[in-house]
Amino acid sequence: MPISSPRHANDPVLVALGAAIRRCRLAKGVSQEELAHRSVIDRSYMSSIERGGQNPGILSIVRIARAMDLTMTELMAEAEL
Repeated sequence: MPISSPRHANDPVLVALGAAIRRCRLAKGVSQEELAHRSVIDRSYMSSIERGGQNPGILSIVRIARAMDLTMTELMAEAEL
């Protein structure tokens, strides 16, 4: 299991991003494991992102969005607080 980003874990912005990723993933009927595979991200890291425990980099966010056939802008709009 990945270690949470200590300075930023559970920050409201990361929790909102994780929730948006999860909502979009579920709306598309994709399992967390499948999204992780499509995004080339470890499944446990993906789980931690969805829970707001990680501060993913821009490239990770882009890969996640593309894996769900979304633009990064569309994904980030879903995460707006």
